[in-house]
Amino acid sequence: MNAPATPVAAVVGLGGNVGDAVAVVRAALVGLDLLPGTRLVRASRLFRTPAWGREDQPDFINAAALLETTLSPRDLLDRLFGVERAFGRTRAADGSDRWGPRRLDLDVLLFDDRVVDEPGLRIPHPRLHERAFALLPLLDVAPDANIPGIGPARDAPGVMAADGIEVVG
Repeated sequence: MNAPATPVAAVVGLGGNVGDAVAVVRAALVGLDLLPGTRLVRASRLFRTPAWGREDQPDFINAAALLETTLSPRDLLDRLFGVERAFGRTRAADGSDRWGPRRLDLDVLLFDDRVVDEPGLRIPHPRLHERAFALLPLLDVAPDANIPGIGPARDAPGVMAADGIEVVG
């Protein structure tokens, strides 16, 4: 997919639950602003959220970043993986660590109004509309966000499932 000629809005979800997750997420936000062709427009508050998928691990710190970028969706994802690696994240090739503890996890939640379905890259992020840990930070940076194929993010079912989530910064 080609890179946009002019900057477009993209929302990236951030999370982590290993080490000082608050410091890591804050530092990763700075790292996002340093990506080529990309500018951090707004960062959400930080949210402490219960572990999801595999619950036998520490709570996560989650946030969202609203970016303007001239990178393509694939290039943005590749750059996000580079930021993760800079913070010590390694991803298992078979995805077996998908739900486990991690120092930093970065996901493209939305990219303009595009729908992308490629190997290893789906936008909007799968099940975004069901996951309060991603929706609440998203709404913090983009209260009028629309999830392609779903509708307004503020009306998504996951917004109602915010049990155990608290703002920490």
